[in-house]
Amino acid sequence: MEISQLPVAIIGGGPVGLAAAAQLVKRGQSFILFESGAQLGTNFLDYGHVRLFSTWQYNIDEAAKELLKQHDVPLPNPKALPYGREIAVQYLQPFGNLPEMKPFIHLNSQVVHISRKGLDKVKSIGREERPFELLVQQDGVVRPFQARAVIDATGTWQQPNPLPSGGLETGDNPHVHYNIPDILGAARSIFENKRVAIVGSGHSALNSILDLAELQKDAPNTAISWILRRPRADSALGGGSSDQLPARGALCSRVGNVLEEGKMATHASTSIVSVQVNADRSLTLIAQQNGDGVELGPFDEIIANTGSKPDFSFLREVRYSFDPALESVPALAPLIDPNVHSCGTVRPHGEQELRQPEKDFYIIGVKSYGRAPTFLMATGYEQARSVVAHLCGDTEAAKRVELNLPETGVCSSRPVSFKILTPAGSGSSCCS
Repeated sequence: MEISQLPVAIIGGGPVGLAAAAQLVKRGQSFILFESGAQLGTNFLDYGHVRLFSTWQYNIDEAAKELLKQHDVPLPNPKALPYGREIAVQYLQPFGNLPEMKPFIHLNSQVVHISRKGLDKVKSIGREERPFELLVQQDGVVRPFQARAVIDATGTWQQPNPLPSGGLETGDNPHVHYNIPDILGAARSIFENKRVAIVGSGHSALNSILDLAELQKDAPNTAISWILRRPRADSALGGGSSDQLPARGALCSRVGNVLEEGKMATHASTSIVSVQVNADRSLTLIAQQNGDGVELGPFDEIIANTGSKPDFSFLREVRYSFDPALESVPALAPLIDPNVHSCGTVRPHGEQELRQPEKDFYIIGVKSYGRAPTFLMATGYEQARSVVAHLCGDTEAAKRVELNLPETGVCSSRPVSFKILTPAGSGSSCCS
């Protein structure tokens, strides 16, 4: 079979991977999609209890919306704020069940290796004339698939950063939670009346703080400590009411309330060095605080909302590049670097900025941002549209900008004053 007749392979069954599939269907092109989980939207189900801070209008890809409408699938209220579970159940899974989609989606399918068929990454002669070969583990068996192009939309959720600031892996501990636990639901008994530390300063950490503060009302012996590397706790709270995503601004304002109530200990300018397990199984954090060595704790439970990082292990024989600091697509790094921006104003970008040394191979979505924590789904949808347009030979559409995002007031580098506090918003929020 000629390369041009092969499908485009998409890795990842989240919103951006499915958006790429929708764009290919719209252009009459074939695709094959591999999702490692048992169902589409697996990562969203991990934090299904968390309400996102962007409304449905920013969370559904336009090409996917067209297909859903053609099949009379009801769409959510565009002005409503979805929970993580609703993204999976009300959008991704119904979309994946459409006849244009379902036959070409492989669940429980882990891509373990990608290469140009018969070549390692060193070989250059005739490279672009070879199809991609993907080795996919399905039901314990590794099967080969061929594709004319590959879009990696695997995200970073499954690769959390370690608790120590230096990046040293500390091994698994059942009392260290690298996610957004359902503190007010299924995980309530784990945290109530316990000594709990939250490590991190992003939106996941803010959600954890708010849920623990709510739990503390019913379980007053719940002790909360917030540990962050920033020099001041309120510097993590951004733009408040100036944010054009009101739920995101309200999230920060509500954490400001918690700070002012004084029911949470804060440890700013603090970096974790290691975790010490005590004789009673409690945990002590060995840390550096303003340059001095300190011990924090003991804690019964630690929530490590320390961000996540991309997995490149299956790309060893593909010619790809990434920024050495952020592990993002190189062209994006100056725009999203948290050393420079507290959030970053990312100018519109598409196929040209995402282009890799390996022709017709792309990293899009959250993974394109590497370790930077400020990705929005609408940005990923625009990436998918532009990349697919280029793969289909429509260079004009690939260069065109079709993205409209709200101002990211929450990303101001100046902390908000909380002398007058915004009332609590509706539910928790997440980085989307």
